[in-house]
Amino acid sequence: MDRLLKHGKRKRGISGTRPSKRFLKSIPIQPKDWNVTKPGTVQSDTVAYTHTSLEGDIANTVTSTDIHSSWTENRAIWTKFHRSMINALEDIENSFPFDLETAKSDSGSEFMNWAVVAYYQKRQKPVHVVRGRPYRKNDNCYVEQKNFTHVRELFGYEKIDRPELVEWMNRIYRELWNPLHNFFLPSQKLLRKMRIGSQIKKEYDEPQTPCKRILECQAISEEKKEALRTRQAALNPVELSDALEEELKAFRATLRSIQKWAA
Repeated sequence: MDRLLKHGKRKRGISGTRPSKRFLKSIPIQPKDWNVTKPGTVQSDTVAYTHTSLEGDIANTVTSTDIHSSWTENRAIWTKFHRSMINALEDIENSFPFDLETAKSDSGSEFMNWAVVAYYQKRQKPVHVVRGRPYRKNDNCYVEQKNFTHVRELFGYEKIDRPELVEWMNRIYRELWNPLHNFFLPSQKLLRKMRIGSQIKKEYDEPQTPCKRILECQAISEEKKEALRTRQAALNPVELSDALEEELKAFRATLRSIQKWAA
C-alpha cells in the first residue's frame, strides 16, 4: 500500500547536515541554553530545498534566531560553500538590533569550518562559538522549530535548483517575512516544566513580539531601542501581509513553470 501511495504523499525535506569531524574537538559543546538572560546568543541552522536527493547545486536557507527575544532572520544562499555562508551570516548579523555575543549551531560542516569560525573570532570583539551535539536536535531547539514555521511554511518542500530565484527569496525574507514576524507577530516562550504525577505541566510567559522583548530588555542601549521604534513606526502589518501573499503567489507560479519546463 505504501508503495502505491508514495507519489501522493506529502513531500518532506531531507537533511543536508554532515558532521565535521575536524572541528568536533576544537569547538566546545553547549547542549542547553537555559541561562540566557539577554539578547546576543543566537542559534543557526540550514535547510536544503530538495526532497529527493542532495546531488547537484540547490538553494538553501540559513536561519538564525536569538534565544532571549526570538528575533529571527533568514537568508537564502546558493549552495553551502563557505563564502555564501559568510555573506549570509554577515547580512543576518547586520540586521540584528543587538550585538552578537555567542553563535551556536549544529556540528555540520557548513558551520564547522575554518572560514566561518574565523569570521566570528578574528575581529576586535570576538564572538564565542559553540555547537550542539551531533544528531541531537534538542540542543538547538530554538532554531530547529523555526525551520518549519519560518522556512517550510513559506517556500515549502519543492526543489529549488535555479540560482536566479535566490535573490527573490532574500527580498521576501528581508522586506516582508522577517519584519512581519519580528515586529508584529507575538509568540510565547516556555518558562518552566513541572512534573505532576504522570503529567508534565508547562508554564509560558505572556505573548510578546521579538521587538517588544528587546525594547523591554535593560541590556539594550536607548540608541538601539530608538532606532527600533523608528523602524517599527514605518511599517504597516496589513501592507506587509498583503505584499507577502502577492510575492509568494508570483514566486510559486514561477517555480511551477520552471519545473514544468524542466520535466
